[in-house]
Amino acid sequence: MNRGARAAADNPVVTKGWRLGHAANGVVHVLIGWIALQVAFGSGGGEQASASGALQTLAGTPGGAVLLWIALVGFALLGFWEIVSAVLGTDTKDRVKDGAKGVAHLVLAGLTLQVVTGSGGGGGGTQSMTAQLMAQPAGRVLVALVGLGAIAVGGYHLVKGWRKKFLRDLRETPPSWVVHAGRAGYVARGVAVIILGGLFVAAAAAADPERAEGLDGALMTLREAPFGKVLLALVALGFVAFGVYSFGRARYARGV
Repeated sequence: MNRGARAAADNPVVTKGWRLGHAANGVVHVLIGWIALQVAFGSGGGEQASASGALQTLAGTPGGAVLLWIALVGFALLGFWEIVSAVLGTDTKDRVKDGAKGVAHLVLAGLTLQVVTGSGGGGGGTQSMTAQLMAQPAGRVLVALVGLGAIAVGGYHLVKGWRKKFLRDLRETPPSWVVHAGRAGYVARGVAVIILGGLFVAAAAAADPERAEGLDGALMTLREAPFGKVLLALVALGFVAFGVYSFGRARYARGV
């Protein structure tokens, strides 16, 4: 990290917001895992196992609006810090990775704002976006590329978790619970994102945007596989584990 990025990271507001953002990310993943676990055993109450569904669930809890506003600040500051790191960084690979994560967390901040203000739209957003993309010239190719990109990201997460490469993001010798949670969490996220990418590729191949579903659809697809309920339960627990890891990262992250 160069001097400019280091100065931004040393700002106490950004530092606290960075940690708060990871903690908020932990809450979201724990809720996604809890919803997915309910879906696995057919006891879900209609919530979507996605970031939107998790935020809606949080909004319905006592004090949920306050927690959402706190999460909004955390996501926004975390995204800001990652965008600054991407702009001022020196390593191309790290800049691309930080930029992508920054955009993702700013999108989460926007989604949180929609939920907390009651302006969020209904479901079907992924299918609507895919239909619009597919209507463009070479749209099926673009949708297929999105799917292949998601598969690549999922594979990266799976390998990062299995080989424990996420330890590079943490200080030396973090507690064992952080390591175990990170490994299970990254592998579970990788599996879910790979399935999500496969749905986009299938939608492109069939020219059917309804096949392109979000994370909730990917987890439902997993449930329909042989031994799907068991597999979905394991992935759900993995999402909970990633949430726990995110709490640990808020405390033990390297460089902040």
